[in-house]
Amino acid sequence: MLDGKKIILGVCGSIAAYKAALLIRLLVKAGAEVQVIMTSDAANFITPLTLSTLSKKPVLVKYFEPNTGNWNNHVELGLWADLFLFAPASANTLAKMANGQCDNLLTAAYLSAKCPVYFAPAMDLDMWKHPATLNNVQKLQSYGNILIQPGSGELASGLHGEGRMAEPEDILSFLTSNPDVTLPLRGKNILVTAGPTYEAIDPVRFIGNHSSGKMGFAIADELARQGATVTLITGPSAQVSKQPHVNRINVTTAAEMLDACLQVFETTDAYVMSAAVADYTPVTVATQKIKKQSDSFSIELKKTTDILKVLGKKKRAGQLLIGFALETQNEEQNAIEKLRKKNLDLIVLNSLNDSGAGFKTDTNKIMLIDSSLNKTVFDLKLKNEVAADICSKIIALMQ
Repeated sequence: MLDGKKIILGVCGSIAAYKAALLIRLLVKAGAEVQVIMTSDAANFITPLTLSTLSKKPVLVKYFEPNTGNWNNHVELGLWADLFLFAPASANTLAKMANGQCDNLLTAAYLSAKCPVYFAPAMDLDMWKHPATLNNVQKLQSYGNILIQPGSGELASGLHGEGRMAEPEDILSFLTSNPDVTLPLRGKNILVTAGPTYEAIDPVRFIGNHSSGKMGFAIADELARQGATVTLITGPSAQVSKQPHVNRINVTTAAEMLDACLQVFETTDAYVMSAAVADYTPVTVATQKIKKQSDSFSIELKKTTDILKVLGKKKRAGQLLIGFALETQNEEQNAIEKLRKKNLDLIVLNSLNDSGAGFKTDTNKIMLIDSSLNKTVFDLKLKNEVAADICSKIIALMQ
């Protein structure tokens, strides 16, 4: 379950630091890529050379390495990691973590981390039971950090009691059994658009379409179930997300949807653009309700900004852009043309000619076409099952 995971192991000043050597061996054997960050005091208990040999990476201790001239960027380290593990976590480091102090590289990287954080305390019985330590542990848990409970036994002081760092084998077992680690999209930020846009004619009327948002909401929920942090930008829709961790942003017009997408562009790993965005919007919007006065009525329209095209031009290496194509004729040809023109990594094609597909239904029938023009055709399914198929492809593309 740890295969391919990027793990920062924070080693603090404790006699239990010697256990870090065995822990690194177990993590590497499980397929993880381990980057060790030590505090200066930890180096008094076990040498950086030992841990760098086992991890096959230079151990980081300071912001700046005078011998090499390298700058260890704590922000980049925090963004790099899929998992952050403090083992052993000393009372001193727990206090710094709980109160936002970052006077060393390890705690600065912690404050920059976007991934799950685990901590395995190691200290003497009286220190572990002190109200200050217990308060710090409670604070860390309230932030979402995960405690790996210390064990009981003989301590370095000669006392018997709780405070021993959990054994490396037990830490590995804890990590591999925790769903936060095994979810494939954990640590990924994904944006989903859903529903229609409404382009105002006057305060009463608008130009819109029949999109209900069901497909987009199903995709957002499935991505969240797979561990992603999901931002859902939706046009007017009665749908409700079933996942509490989906961040919903409501918009009305195509212009508002574009602005919302651009607001989170830099921090987004993938865009899933399932919204049915209006292609045209009125040139002039009446400030008062337009009264019925003649047998005919004309509205001058202008093109809306093509959101997919804008994002396709701005897309950087490593970002995924997924588009949708709802077609009525020349389906594959039109979808492939859209895929190429808008610099997409994947397009989801469905046809109104297929019974049970399209707007407002609980089912859909899709074909997935990637940038290499590999095609996967699916049978008619419920939209939550279609969402699972789309998410499986997204996971494969991300890996």
